[in-house]
Amino acid sequence: MSERVSWVPDGLDTGKPSAARLYDYLLGGGHNFAADRMLAEKFLQAQPNARTIARLNRAFLRRSVLFMMDNGIRQFLDLGSGIPTVGNVHEIARKADPETHVVYVDFEEVAVAHSRLILEDDPRATIIQEDMTRPADVLKAADESGLIDFTQPVGVLTAGVFHFVPPEADPRSVVAAYRDAVPAGSYLAFSQFTQDLQPEEMAGVVEVMKKSQNPMFPRTRTEIEGLFDGFELVEPGIVPLPLWRPEGTNTDDPDKAGIYAAVGRKN
Repeated sequence: MSERVSWVPDGLDTGKPSAARLYDYLLGGGHNFAADRMLAEKFLQAQPNARTIARLNRAFLRRSVLFMMDNGIRQFLDLGSGIPTVGNVHEIARKADPETHVVYVDFEEVAVAHSRLILEDDPRATIIQEDMTRPADVLKAADESGLIDFTQPVGVLTAGVFHFVPPEADPRSVVAAYRDAVPAGSYLAFSQFTQDLQPEEMAGVVEVMKKSQNPMFPRTRTEIEGLFDGFELVEPGIVPLPLWRPEGTNTDDPDKAGIYAAVGRKN
């Protein structure tokens, strides 16, 4: 059986590009199709730094998970987790504690199918196919998985996905629903594209993504700050990706990072 048969769901229209598969391509993954690669090349024309931004976002995910682990978190809800690639949350977390539980959430068929293949023999991690903008459905499925104890602090991750949440979905109420479902001591890690950094390139990216299944909605620092209502931002606050608690020598230009990142704690 070929790899294609094993990870491509029946009936999937491979001619429609998706953001999850575009991100996989930018990270150097192999779970994407010709339509995704064509869109990615247009994305790169609009934002030539896109591969670096993807790498920086993945690095932020790692640092934020380890930060939460250092602060006692042992269960994670990863919203819009995407196609599994090197440095998944359960891989990162279990180097610190093998007992860590992870529930991934995504709606994209290839992301879900490939995640199920990777996690089928893993009793402490799973993937649920739900839309993160429908928190009630996500939280119900996460609870039913038996892997998240909502009486204990949870690390909620939204790394590089909230720019796909349109204003009409009421982003503040979406985040608030997850905030209200977790106890004090829980954390929210957040990163998304902003028009504050490289506005011309961002405008070009928005135009490119209008042709995909996943149009993009960049947000200002002020708008992102509003999403953290009920959370206390940890240092250094809302900053470009490479400035969030960097490790070692940091040579990436924050003005070209494209994405703001932040972590907040529910008190």
